[in-house]
Amino acid sequence: MGANLKPVFLDRDGVINRNRVDYIRSLSQWIPIPGAIKAIVNLSNAGHPVIVLTNQSAIARKYCRVSDVEEIHRHLIHQVSIAGGLISGIYYCPHHPDDGCECRKPRTGMVESARRELDLPYGGYIVGDADSDMELGRRTGLKTVLVLTGRGKDQMKKIISESFTPPWKVTEDISSAVEIILKDTGSVSDNRHMDNFPLL
Repeated sequence: MGANLKPVFLDRDGVINRNRVDYIRSLSQWIPIPGAIKAIVNLSNAGHPVIVLTNQSAIARKYCRVSDVEEIHRHLIHQVSIAGGLISGIYYCPHHPDDGCECRKPRTGMVESARRELDLPYGGYIVGDADSDMELGRRTGLKTVLVLTGRGKDQMKKIISESFTPPWKVTEDISSAVEIILKDTGSVSDNRHMDNFPLL
């Protein structure tokens, strides 16, 4: 399998769509970040399996129902499809942080399920706006890309101040993250990513 076919795991809130501190509870609150759908299409068309991984504790907190989350995911899949791309799978954790489940990031259950169910190769990339995404990537052998949308700027400050393991790359948004990944697989040039940490 060619290097350009390595899977790319994407966080949802704050990466693909705008984040809300009070949780995204319905499709009406789901607003894609400009360029996000096109970025996913570009990944898919380059041959990457694209998998979305998202913690959705709003379900356990009774802020929304499973059906609300799945409606959002059907809509996301449809938007990518009509733009010419494919999402290979969407995995979400419905549990409360205190539940001790194996699927809530940074635990590895969702990546392991995706690899098993979608017959994915080991390795690839993860794009997220939180250190939990980065930690998940480190635990599962993925190259980590932190975006500065969503919680990204605050999380980057935390990573620096607390001397956490730095991400592989830090960049402005999902569009530039995709450029980095495609460049890393020899597909396109990229001149917008930050090799050094921003001074936030």
